Amino acid sequence: ASSPDEEWPEAEKAEKLARGAALKWASGVFYRPEKLEGLGHYRRRETQRNSSIQSRLKSTVQSYLEGVSAGLEQLRSAAQEVQSVCQDLGAARWALLDSAEHLQGLQQMRELMEEHVQLASVVQVLPQIFSVHEVFSHTLQLLHGQHLLEAHVELMMVEQLRDDILSQLHLRGLSSAQTAVLSYFSGLQELNESLAKQLWDIVGSSLRLVREDPVLFVTAVRIIEREEKIDDALLLEATFLPPGRPKGWRQKFYQVLQDTMTGARFRAPCTDAEGPGLARHLAALQKDIVSELRVVKDLMVQCVPAHYNILSVCTATFHQALSSHLQEILREDLDKQGLFLLLEWALRVYHSPEMMGHPDLLPEVDVSALGPLMSPELVDQTERRYVVKVKSSVFEWMQRTLEVEFKEWFREEEPETDHQGFFQSALPAIVMQMLNENIQVASLITDSLQQKIYNMALEELEAFLGRLREALVQYGQEHQQDRAVPKYYISYLLAVLNNNLALSNSISSLHPDTACREIPASLQAALDRMQKKATQLLLEELLLDLQPLCLQLPSRKWLSGSQLVGSMCEVIDKYAKDFSRVRKPVCTLLLAESELLVASQYLRALLQRKMVCKSREERGQLCHRLLQDATQLRELFCGLGLERSQQSLEAVFALRELICLKDPALLSLEVVGFITKYPDASDEHISTLLDIRGDVSKEVRHVVLEMMAQHPQVLPEGYRPIFSTILVPVPELPFCLRKGKCA
Repeated sequence: ASSPDEEWPEAEKAEKLARGAALKWASGVFYRPEKLEGLGHYRRRETQRNSSIQSRLKSTVQSYLEGVSAGLEQLRSAAQEVQSVCQDLGAARWALLDSAEHLQGLQQMRELMEEHVQLASVVQVLPQIFSVHEVFSHTLQLLHGQHLLEAHVELMMVEQLRDDILSQLHLRGLSSAQTAVLSYFSGLQELNESLAKQLWDIVGSSLRLVREDPVLFVTAVRIIEREEKIDDALLLEATFLPPGRPKGWRQKFYQVLQDTMTGARFRAPCTDAEGPGLARHLAALQKDIVSELRVVKDLMVQCVPAHYNILSVCTATFHQALSSHLQEILREDLDKQGLFLLLEWALRVYHSPEMMGHPDLLPEVDVSALGPLMSPELVDQTERRYVVKVKSSVFEWMQRTLEVEFKEWFREEEPETDHQGFFQSALPAIVMQMLNENIQVASLITDSLQQKIYNMALEELEAFLGRLREALVQYGQEHQQDRAVPKYYISYLLAVLNNNLALSNSISSLHPDTACREIPASLQAALDRMQKKATQLLLEELLLDLQPLCLQLPSRKWLSGSQLVGSMCEVIDKYAKDFSRVRKPVCTLLLAESELLVASQYLRALLQRKMVCKSREERGQLCHRLLQDATQLRELFCGLGLERSQQSLEAVFALRELICLKDPALLSLEVVGFITKYPDASDEHISTLLDIRGDVSKEVRHVVLEMMAQHPQVLPEGYRPIFSTILVPVPELPFCLRKGKCA
């Protein structure tokens, strides 16, 4: 047998812990010899504590044992009671088996009783069944006399009778008998149809009836509600559903009312879908819808139950019908006026106080929760169609304006002038007014449409400037064939420049955002091309007048002293007076371009028809003549308002310095300074200048050209070329065997 320690390891562990705790306590108390005197006291105290603990343990164990004894006694009593119940159940079972034969007799009696009850029920309803056809006739008379409530009461009574009979037959599975019942009550179908027809006629005339006499309409609603309650009750039972149920007359009520409201005004196509016809159609819709919603809000709402939400239903009906109707109209090929009317009506008028925001409709009518009348995609599509139509109209208008402008260029009188005497025409005002009006009209609809029209306006203006430039080219070509035609060629070119400047200054005013005044780069380029072309034609005209004088440069007669440059100054002054009819800064630009043209033509004549100086005296005479001519021309342009820093005639003074240099050995340094100031001067230009001096040896020429090769030049940004436009003849190479390709 196992020892107690092996059976109760927890007890052994507890004893060890207790002994350890006791030893620890004793060592703490008796660690001094004098403490041993109280050993007897501690022993007595611990003995008393152990006795107290043992007595409590005995009391606890005793109470547990008493509880166990009581539980065992209760279990013994319960077992006896269960045995007694089992004996009673067995006795009851045998008693039931003995009475089974008597129950069969009771079943037959029950069946007879049920049959008796059924026959009694049939006997009770027989008078009603026999009077059904008479009720049919009476109900029909009531319907013809529009006594709808009384007719409906009788109709419900007959339907209830039929449904009760059918329900009983259904419960007993007598489906064959149901056919005979339905045949007997077949008149109900006709009565239902007759009543329904009158109800829907009343609902179809509801807007008129609620104004004149709402009794009929209220009667119809009461009948519809009765039928809805019957439908709900039958559907709730879900055991037997009579034929024709559920009738769903409330849903039919909504359908008939919606069909009446949308009616012919929405289903009929809008035959005149453009211009005034469409405007009248939309105005009629606006008037009718507001009028009918006011009737619904003020009168019809009082005639129907609150849960009908009749005002919300009618509002949603009109909203959806209008949305579909506008889509149908948009399928037509509308002109720009028609598209604008639809956009304005859908986005502005519809929500305004003149229609759905009418004071008589607020706050009950709220279309904000119904979504937009036109979807954002449809609005964007319609706006794009409108922009295309406007673009076509703008193009045609601008083309006619251009044709009129082109004809005016050939008039036998000067162009119009403003209050300051500057030449102009009506073209900028016409074009900008037309574009601005279209942009302002678009702003009445949406910001997106205004932005689309603005972008289209800039595109069309850019294209118009291109066509105007082509017309200007044609104008110049016709003038080249006969310089006498047109008579005021220069004046109209100046008017074109003023018009171009006026357009440039007015473009920024077109932008919907006043803070954004930047002109698109492509449009600015078109304006610049237009200005450049008109300036080119003017300079070509100036060149034609200067060429006969430039052909006389250089010559011995010119060198000895002549009025050649004086004549050039007269021509320039004449053109400058014409240029004064152009606004700044274009006037200053014309003077600068004219000065560049004069300087380049003077240098071209000097370099292309080079005159070689035969002596120092002749070279000095040439320098004197160059100084006089350049000074006279410079003073002329300064007097016209062109500053010296803007003039290109300084190149003539610089070229004169190269010719006047007394020591040819210093030419290399002077030439480097010259090409630094005029980097577009080439080796051929410098060689020609050296030839004009007439005293430059081959060695000096070689040094000069070598020095130029060591100092290549790059054109700085903003530099105005002058020598690159002058072509000089290339000298023949000394090693050529014959004129042609080099060996």
